[in-house]
Amino acid sequence: MANIFIGGAWPYANGSLHLGRVASILPGDILARYHRAKGDRVLYVSGSDCHGTPVAVQAANEGVAPGDFAGRYHREFKDNFTRLGFTFDLYTRTDQPQHHSAVRELFLQLLDNGHLYERTVLQCYCEQDRRFLPDRYVEGICPVCGAQARGDQCDACSALLDPSDLLERTCKLCGREPALRPAKHLYFALSGFQERLTDYVDGAYGWRENALQLTRRYLEEGLQDRAATRDLDWGVAVPAPGFEDKIIYVWIEAVSGYLSASKEWAALTGGCWEDFWLDPGAPQEHADEITAYYVHGKDNVPFHSLIWPGILLGAGGLHLPDRLLSCEYMTLEGRKFSTSRNWAVWLPDILSRYQPDSIRYFLIANGPEKRDTDFSWREFIHSHNGELLGAFGNFVNRTLVFIHKAYEESVPDGMLEAEWSESITALYTETGRRIEAGRFKEALDYVFNYIRKSNKYFDERKPWLQIKEDRAACGNTLYNCVQIIANLAQLLNPFIPFSCADIRSFLALGEPVWHPVSVPAGVYVGEPKRLFERIDPQQIAEETDRLQEQII
Repeated sequence: MANIFIGGAWPYANGSLHLGRVASILPGDILARYHRAKGDRVLYVSGSDCHGTPVAVQAANEGVAPGDFAGRYHREFKDNFTRLGFTFDLYTRTDQPQHHSAVRELFLQLLDNGHLYERTVLQCYCEQDRRFLPDRYVEGICPVCGAQARGDQCDACSALLDPSDLLERTCKLCGREPALRPAKHLYFALSGFQERLTDYVDGAYGWRENALQLTRRYLEEGLQDRAATRDLDWGVAVPAPGFEDKIIYVWIEAVSGYLSASKEWAALTGGCWEDFWLDPGAPQEHADEITAYYVHGKDNVPFHSLIWPGILLGAGGLHLPDRLLSCEYMTLEGRKFSTSRNWAVWLPDILSRYQPDSIRYFLIANGPEKRDTDFSWREFIHSHNGELLGAFGNFVNRTLVFIHKAYEESVPDGMLEAEWSESITALYTETGRRIEAGRFKEALDYVFNYIRKSNKYFDERKPWLQIKEDRAACGNTLYNCVQIIANLAQLLNPFIPFSCADIRSFLALGEPVWHPVSVPAGVYVGEPKRLFERIDPQQIAEETDRLQEQII
């Protein structure tokens, strides 16, 4: 039995989630459901990033405390994730005492081990607002590629920046050019891990190609030390003498949430966080195999591939990320999502009108796994009607309805044909292999190709004619179809769990497993409900019009 750690990226608690964001973190739940079905021990954690400048500034604009502002979206996130079927072992938030305590402990380990040092630097100060500016509130021209950028990172070329690096700097709050004032900070000596991180990346297995390419670029350019503290009043206080008026920089604090959430989970449940974090080589008894997945968008690659591993190396004895699943971007109707212009499909809104399995299916089948992809209402509705309803739902419905009507509501006698028995076993192996490799779209396509094959089997056997000519042969056809459906309910559960739960209810199956299952003859089927309802294509125009009307 393996110990599987899954860390889902932490969304900023400063506004509702849109589908582009959800597409990058949904793979975490697929992995969690799959590994639990396999029998592995899984710890799947994430939470709301409640610190950072966007939260503090927006809270001030509304005249509320930052924690209250962030709490509003944290509660919304938790509700939305539950409705979408996410199975976190813990979904927490960064403004909790447990997180603060764990982050300060990790920070002190870095300090004690000599990986933090004091440096006086020039920091952007706004004379108009009389404050040192958070990095995200300094804007200007990227010195690397010439694009518009903010003070911590360039979205165009992914360069990690310091605000003082920017050309033509302006304050995002007032639009004026900020002054540069000296400030004393603690810096994380990331450059000291250049050789060890290079070896780590050279041995990487199971990373998406975008993560490998970008990380190797940073390594080739040479790692730079990074500020570990900032002059803000909303965040985790620095536990070091002389720096009590500062907070731990959010880039070091937020990634530490993976460890703090694991410790919080252990405190709440009595579980053992060490099983998922302490390397077998460390002097302790927790020596089971660990595989750690990290699921996020490509804009977060360096924080997961270099900075977090550097922190873990600096602390010592903690397990490094094994597999980085970094998604590309999703656009909306051919244009980039824009929260400022309200050009987005918001998760609370789409959940209010469509089945969660329809949303999950589209984001996997058409998601930005290897390249940028686009969400369009036309494709969303056509994929629901054509694949979920037309292929999967149709096969399940016509099989079970036929049994209900013709075989006294019970599974007829039959024997699973050798071809199906062998192919079902292979289906588990091949689908699981694709899931573990992070190839979720390929895994889903593979299962749906099998569904199309199953529909063809139903059509070729023609049970509506068989029952008139040879009732036993008809029963055998339907018995085989039931076995296929029962196994599809296991294989598709990581992807579309709600409809799979309905099938397990229809067929009296237990909890999901990752091996072939069978349904004995005589099992009561009852009157099955339809898994999916057809969406009127007229809604394509209605949704497109609604999207245009909401633009600010």
